[in-house]
Amino acid sequence: MHDRPVSATRQAVAASGIEPVASHIASRLSEFAGGQRYEEIPGEVRIRARHLILDAVGIALASHRFDFARPSLDGIESLAGLGLGPGLGAGRAGEATVIGHPRRLPLRDAAMANGLLVHGLDYDDTHVPGIIHATASAFPCTFALGERLGASGEDVIAAYVVAVEAGARIGTVPRGGFHRQGFHPTGLVGAFGCALGAGRLLGLGPRQLVMAQGIALSTASGSMEFLEEGAWTKRLHPGWAAVAGLTSAYLASEGFVAPSLPYEGRFGLYRTHLGGQGDDVCDYSLATHGLGETWELERVAVKPFPACHFLHGCADAAIAIADAHDLRPDEVEEVTALVPEETIATICEPAANKVRPTSDYDAKFSVQYAVAASLARRAFGLAELDEEARTNGVILELAKRVRYRADPASAFPRAYSGEVVVRTRDGRELRHREEINRGADERPLTNGEIAEKYMENARLTVDGPRALAIRNAVLDLDRCEDVRTVADVLAG
Repeated sequence: MHDRPVSATRQAVAASGIEPVASHIASRLSEFAGGQRYEEIPGEVRIRARHLILDAVGIALASHRFDFARPSLDGIESLAGLGLGPGLGAGRAGEATVIGHPRRLPLRDAAMANGLLVHGLDYDDTHVPGIIHATASAFPCTFALGERLGASGEDVIAAYVVAVEAGARIGTVPRGGFHRQGFHPTGLVGAFGCALGAGRLLGLGPRQLVMAQGIALSTASGSMEFLEEGAWTKRLHPGWAAVAGLTSAYLASEGFVAPSLPYEGRFGLYRTHLGGQGDDVCDYSLATHGLGETWELERVAVKPFPACHFLHGCADAAIAIADAHDLRPDEVEEVTALVPEETIATICEPAANKVRPTSDYDAKFSVQYAVAASLARRAFGLAELDEEARTNGVILELAKRVRYRADPASAFPRAYSGEVVVRTRDGRELRHREEINRGADERPLTNGEIAEKYMENARLTVDGPRALAIRNAVLDLDRCEDVRTVADVLAG
């Protein structure tokens, strides 16, 4: 492939005054992805990576129990020619495993299905500064490709770490700006991370890895419109990012020519997706600062609640108040939830939808409902999101009494702070604050707690011995010479 002369885009970037380190984001990330050796990744990062993957596998297994899983998998199978839709026969079996599912699918379809299952309950991990669900795209992408290639567990883990590190950094640059413009960064940013992770497994050179990122610019997507109706579409975003990354890497491997400045270019990711204010809101240095020395994977938060991370602080605060004061719902006069101002449009508005959620996804993104359920039941798990809970008169009556306002002391985006103030009918004011949300890098769940969460989720759909076999296979992933042996254990 021949290098092209300096383009108008490069000239525009040079004229914009962006620092030189920022004007080569794709190149710097390519050098990192292509040169990262497994043994150079710190041991504690490798251990944490396997536990993050275990968390994702447990959620994927649990997702099979819920109503979105069957039609989603049926649609993907029909697209692959394996379903029973009009004009479709039995089709051919694919080459990649779907977690907890007996039928293998073609590479991209399996990655799509696994991304959907991992993210389907909104219980999966989040890189807090980047506000992206990191593992939900990085693992389905790299594991499916590793299975196709017969790669070792070490190679798959290294590629997964590359995808997480790149995605986390790309997501951090706009400092929450994607959400404010109505874009879901998990879908947008995940495509770039997956392109690099897949490219590493394919052995792409630096130039090809730059091209893979340029291709991802035209395939990345993710809209927040699902919030308006509690729709299922958010569940698609990580799997679609995995598909985009795989597609980008394979095209790049064959010499496909793409833009070389997909991030800071004149029509790059940040300028086009931030309302024309990319240079004003972005810190471009965050994309590459400390690359290969500071590990963003260690800042990935594992969720203690199956709901939007933005409301976790308030859910924990409400539970703490109910427990500390043995509070009954009928004692509550009014509740105020203090949330980061940047999250209000996502978890507080429109108030009519949030106070009476019509679906589990509505409830997962409602601070009013989360606080009410947490006060009433002193818990906020999967049971608090089912239809029985969402139609419970006590919870709904409490939700109508929950007000919200911006938290002037919020730690956002470093952490998702939350505070709840309850005014009781007898005039008491009960208050609890969670400055750092549980699970964040400053209050991380331990690897043991992650393993417990995995077992709780896995046991929803598989028996104890099989859940243990899957756990052991995932935690020993680095020891396997061919990940297809692990894939056989994960299949249904």
